[in-house]
Parts: sequence; structure tokens; C-alpha cells
Amino acid sequence: MELTLLGTGAPAGLPRPHCTCAACATARGERARAATALLVDGVLLLDLTPGAALAAARAGHSLAGVRQVLLSHPHDGPAVELPAGLPTAGRVADGRVLTLLGGHRVRAVPMDAPGTGYEVTASGGERLLYLPPGGAPAGLSPENGRAVAPYDMVAADVVGRPDAVARLRAAGAIGPDTDVVAVHLDHDAPPGAELDRRLAAAGARAVPDGTTLTVGAYHPVPEVPRRTLVTGGARSGKSWEAERRLAAFPGVLYVATGGRRDGDPEWDARVRAHRDRRPGSWRTEETCDLVPLLAAEGPPLLVDCLSLWLTDAMDLVNAWDDAAWAAGGEKALRERTAALVAAVRGARRTVVAVTNEVGAGVVPATVSGRRFRDELGRLNAGVAGECEHVLLVVAGQAVTLR
Repeated sequence: MELTLLGTGAPAGLPRPHCTCAACATARGERARAATALLVDGVLLLDLTPGAALAAARAGHSLAGVRQVLLSHPHDGPAVELPAGLPTAGRVADGRVLTLLGGHRVRAVPMDAPGTGYEVTASGGERLLYLPPGGAPAGLSPENGRAVAPYDMVAADVVGRPDAVARLRAAGAIGPDTDVVAVHLDHDAPPGAELDRRLAAAGARAVPDGTTLTVGAYHPVPEVPRRTLVTGGARSGKSWEAERRLAAFPGVLYVATGGRRDGDPEWDARVRAHRDRRPGSWRTEETCDLVPLLAAEGPPLLVDCLSLWLTDAMDLVNAWDDAAWAAGGEKALRERTAALVAAVRGARRTVVAVTNEVGAGVVPATVSGRRFRDELGRLNAGVAGECEHVLLVVAGQAVTLR
């Protein structure tokens, strides 16, 4: 099955008309995107947007052979421009199946938001799933207790609805070899290479408008790093960055090392804000006992954060007291941190850990403060040395260190 992406942008395109945001200002050349429309084997057009005929011509194709035009957007969606000679654009009721001349089979997939998704199966058995902007499959579950067969390709709103990708992964509809292509890209997507990096973390990719892909052909799937360390200063956006990296994966175990602080309403508000923004499919465990979790098999693990883990570890060995530190506290703490670093090295599950970047030339006024700063610096360096991917978040911008 041959798929040509006539456009890969949001309904309003990218850049948006008259928008002065940074993403729109830098959306030039191959980063500029028309509204998403897909041409399948020259006979099926999924979504019809203004300029589709010209976009097809630029990609070296013609719409003259199109026999069916299907819309994924709701009835109050974007404008539709019907070139002369094309059949009238229509929508398919959820669950209905169309069989087209040439052997293509199209099934309408119900969404959890207005719009319709389409599953396209070619005569050779290749399978494509196309989802509308802002939509995720509704009621997706394994059939008869067995995993759903993975699609060869999924074209979806990965940036706007990463949970849709997570649902498909949980149901088995996205497998290790599924080519996940991001479409409906809007100006809330980060500009430039940052978009490629963020999509790669979700096991997805973006392609320029006019790209032709072969559904079912081998394509190297972006490799998701097994271990990632995200560091940054206070309110830099490091926790948000870590959560985004796993938003497209189901069943994530979120490990909160901060514990509870009775009688501290401000801390309770912080904890609630973190919980409220996590996907509903994630589980939360409040513990500083990280080594067994890192050693266990299971879904991705998000640890937030290592600096609070270190605070707990220093409490356990009474490292704040100079006499206790000299009498064995230092040795005991180093053993704990070494065990944690070794557990990160041996982890077989996907791990994203958050930590605080400390120091930057500021010398704490107390001995215990300097001790904590030094030990956190050592811990960060040790964990970073075991991670395939290390990010520094500054003012909400992620800088790749490794």
C-alpha cells in the first residue's frame, strides 16, 4: 500500500495565518505543513482540504484516479474544497465497512471525540490506521481475550493526543514494528529538531508534506532510550518534560519519592497538581525504595525525583550530623548511592528519572548544605553515566546532553 501525505498539519495549517508565535515563525520550508490529507494508492483520499490537487501535483501524483473521498473531521470541521472530477466527499458511520474497487477495505473506527478514524486494509493485507485531529479510538480492547493485531502504520495526532498512542499500544494495535507517523501538527508542537526529538521519545516520527511511504515496508522505528535522566533547576519544567516522554506509553508506574508532609497545605497542593496532570492509566507509588523497582520487569518507570531520594537516604544514615557522618554515615550513604546507580545500570524496563541541578557556583552557608550539594552532584553524575539519554531543562527548553 502506497501512502502519500499531501499535508501533515493541523486543519488551519502550519504556520497558522496571522499567527506570530515562535512555532509559526519558524515553520518554513519542509517545516511548513498544509492541513493533513492522505492519498492511498491513488484511489482513496482521506480528508480533503483546500489545495489538495496542487499538493498532489507537487508530490508527483494526480487525483484523477481517486474513487472515494472520506472525511475524518466532524461536520463543523474545516473547509472542504472539491476539485473538479472528484467524487463527493463523505463520512462513514462508525463500524461500517466499505470495499472499494481495487480491493481496499475501509472500516470506520469510533472516536472518543467528534470525528471518525479509518482503518484501511489493502488487498495484500497491509493495514493502516488514520485518526482525526484530537481523536483517540473509543472502546479499543483485545478481541476475545486475544491481543489486537498490530497495524503496519498509524497516522495520528501524536503531539495533541499521546494517550491515543498509549491506548493503541496497550491493546496491541501498535507493536514494535509499527510505523507511527505524526500528523495534524499544530503550532503547539515544538519547532525544529525539538519536534523530532520529542516524537522519537514516543516511538514516532514526522515527515515533510508530499512524502510517499510504503505501508508494510521495513522502516527503522525510532528507538526509545531505555534510561533517561532529566535534570534542571527549580520550576524549569523538568518534571513536565519527563512526563511528556512517557505520555504515549500505557501503564506507567510513577514513583513519587517526596512522601507526605502533614500540616503543609502548600506541599499538598503541589502533589495534587502533579497527580492531576498525569494520564489516568498511570499508577502512582510513594516510596524511596527504588532498587527493587528498577530490578523488576514491568511497564515504564518514572522516578520523580532523585534529590528527594537522596534527602531520605541522608536521613537514614544521619548524614546531617558531623559526628555521625565521620563515624560511618559517609560510607553508608555511598553504599546506598552505589546500589542505586548499579540498579539503574541493570534496569531492563524503560526508566525516566528526574533530578535537580544544584550548585552553579553558589556555596551553601552550612556544612550540611554543602554536603547535600556535593552528594547530589555525585549521584547525578553516577546516574547520568548509566543513561543513554540525558537532558538539561532550562526555562522550559530541553537541551540534549547525551
